[in-house]
Amino acid sequence: MSGRRVRVPSLLGDPGVARARTPSRRFLFAVPPPARGGAGRVAPAAAVAAELARRGHKIAWTGHRPSLEPLLRSGARIFSAGDDATARLRPEGPDALRSLWEEFAVPLGHAMMPGVETAIDRFRPDVVVSDQLVLAAPVAARRREIPWATCAATPVEFTRPLADRPEDEERVRERIGGFQLDHGIDDLLDLRFSDHLVLVFATGALLGDVSFFPDHFAFVGPVLGRPAPCAFPWDRLDGRPAVLVTGDDSFGERFLRVAAEAVRDLAVQAVLAAPPGAVGEAPPNVIVREHVPRPKLLERMSAVVCDGGYGTVCESLSHAVPLVAAPIRDDQPVIAGLVERAGAGISVPFDQVRPDELRDALAAVLADGPHRAAAGRVRESFAEAGGAAEAADRLEKLA
Repeated sequence: MSGRRVRVPSLLGDPGVARARTPSRRFLFAVPPPARGGAGRVAPAAAVAAELARRGHKIAWTGHRPSLEPLLRSGARIFSAGDDATARLRPEGPDALRSLWEEFAVPLGHAMMPGVETAIDRFRPDVVVSDQLVLAAPVAARRREIPWATCAATPVEFTRPLADRPEDEERVRERIGGFQLDHGIDDLLDLRFSDHLVLVFATGALLGDVSFFPDHFAFVGPVLGRPAPCAFPWDRLDGRPAVLVTGDDSFGERFLRVAAEAVRDLAVQAVLAAPPGAVGEAPPNVIVREHVPRPKLLERMSAVVCDGGYGTVCESLSHAVPLVAAPIRDDQPVIAGLVERAGAGISVPFDQVRPDELRDALAAVLADGPHRAAAGRVRESFAEAGGAAEAADRLEKLA
């Protein structure tokens, strides 16, 4: 045999040559203060930012520093924007979907503008990634001709929630247009939807037909936050079908007592996320815990009763668990309506629901039928959408 050495090309490429990688870019994330969702709005942006950082990109944040710091990784670079007064802003009353923009987003935009502009000028981002409620970020980016992306933490604005009230819908657009004029931009856009990239943390299986949206609308599915450790008496779950009663907002004692009574005669166990004493003397098949490890618990649940908060809805459907939603305020009725139209659950009135009505709704979703199948379809769509990795891919292309 000849002693001549023959080099065989590797299918994996030359190990001595580094693989091509996307050049490092700088991404500035702008998020609102906690009065409008707190961790629930920051969590998807934080997951996308973490994926970009893992790929070698530089990340910075702008927003209300005291509320942001506990929600981000230690050492995150934060530029302050807004103050404690704006952090307490919250729309109130029956017209929350309209006042969300008039009484919260527009005043917040004015208050955050100086801090956001300072953040852009000091960090020099290649792309600004703005929560849908932070109007200052797209205006500041447009003034500096920097690409910007919308980060839509919930899909509510894609349902046209004010479509049946055209005067209110037009009024919101006028307020958003007026905000741009106030800051020297007369080439008006609807700042809720970037003309470069819109990241929607939902899918068509939940939102409905999305085929008519432009190509720069990316439906990447929900990105769930990191679960916090929490003790739970797992040995008390005895194998019966289990129901979790939980909400992003407090249900209040009346509803919790209704829920406890509703499950009393069902062949299930129920876990109620409630303060001690809120339910009174709980039925034998009810476990009351003030704090529960919700993501882990959902692996063993057969149904969920919630307030329609988007975080709870997505966590439940990510486990193919059907829901009964009792929406309380803000965008919760819209989210509950999406769940119902997707076939993955039933909506009941929070204020008036009786134990027998809630029992009937629970019995319907607990049955191994259409609601469970629809929840499974939504889960599959979430898994296929790509989540944080797909969002990061889109942002890299924008940069």
